[in-house]
Amino acid sequence: MSGAVADATKPRLRKQPRRRLSRRQEQRRRILRAALVTAFLLLLHPLAFLPVARRWRLRLRPPGALAETRLLAACIKCGQCVQVCPVEAIHLADVEDGLGVGVPYIDARFQACDFSCDAISCVLACPTGALSHAVARKEEVRCGLARLARPDACLARQGKGFQGLARGVKFQGRLRYEEVDRWNPIPVHDHPYDRELCDLCVLECPIGETALALEPVPDERGVPRMTPTVREGCVGCGVCEMICPQEPTCIVVDERKTWGRA
Repeated sequence: MSGAVADATKPRLRKQPRRRLSRRQEQRRRILRAALVTAFLLLLHPLAFLPVARRWRLRLRPPGALAETRLLAACIKCGQCVQVCPVEAIHLADVEDGLGVGVPYIDARFQACDFSCDAISCVLACPTGALSHAVARKEEVRCGLARLARPDACLARQGKGFQGLARGVKFQGRLRYEEVDRWNPIPVHDHPYDRELCDLCVLECPIGETALALEPVPDERGVPRMTPTVREGCVGCGVCEMICPQEPTCIVVDERKTWGRA
């Protein structure tokens, strides 16, 4: 008890009230915080430019896209092009694209641009001219240029046919089949194929033989093999890349590449 009494007799220390900052001191703190945040963002800004400067990730852009640096400057990331695309081929880039975040792109392997809209709706919807009809006319709506990247894996070059679903029952991509519905794209998994010689990329090319055709091309032994051959009319829509039944795809689209220029 004596200890308890002794504690009770000790004078209690009053909690000192927290000294409030003056208005001038508070303003100084706010300015300092803002300056630190600004300096931090300025240090990070060059890092955001690296993916663009180093071209770490090339993107297949929608039809009529301006040159890359001009596109990044003109695009306001509004997403209007995404909303009007009838096959939902257009997506907005994520933060890993640095300054390209929010800029529209197409991943042709998952969903190509098959011109189902006919009038290039994404260009019409763009409010800033980042997607331009002038560019579309000059470049023939060119997004890139197709290339047979894995000729040895190509079923046509192997002399093989194809039966069944091009990408399997779970594939969500859509395509406009004129013999089924001229205007409305349908799921690719609803359209089975039966081809004596695989020519799906040529068959479904929306441009036709001026862009892609099967031609006899000699192999390393000089034996002619029917080979998907890219022609000048190719606009890089990516349908050939999407429809190729081989995994990984045998034919790819090189972004921003044009005919006769690497």
